Amino acid sequence: MFKRYLPAAALCAALLFTGACAQESTTGDGQTLPVEPLTVITDKGSFDFQVEIADDQPERARGLMYRPPLEDDRGMLFQFPDVAERAFWMQNTPSSLDIVYLDPQGCIVSIAAHTTPYAETTYPSNGAAKGVLEVRAGRMAEIGAGPGDRIRHPFFDTQTPCGG
Repeated sequence: MFKRYLPAAALCAALLFTGACAQESTTGDGQTLPVEPLTVITDKGSFDFQVEIADDQPERARGLMYRPPLEDDRGMLFQFPDVAERAFWMQNTPSSLDIVYLDPQGCIVSIAAHTTPYAETTYPSNGAAKGVLEVRAGRMAEIGAGPGDRIRHPFFDTQTPCGG
């Protein structure tokens, strides 16, 4: 897990003089986590986010539970080692989210919009997903994002066109 932060630390050191170092996010329990840039590309344009990465089972299980509402440009990217049908729920999550299911190329498979806080109902991906992006409820509609739109982040193989 520590290896994930080394490239970000090296980039931060290289960009120190430009003031472009990585930002951090604070969890509900006061833990500080690094964030990475992610871009959503829609017909309306490109929209930049800073996302926390959940790439191991404990991080994915905890997700955004017990956390305050997300800012417009913040989110969490869940990374999985395989491509499969996914389903997320909102147990212990106090604010509504948009849950965005993504294929290996970073193309949006589906969006569960305006999820219900604290609900144990599952929101299925309705297609195979390798990643899941959670953002503030309604944010995807505001930027015009929908199935087939692209997410750019190093986790995804964005060389293959969406729908291709």
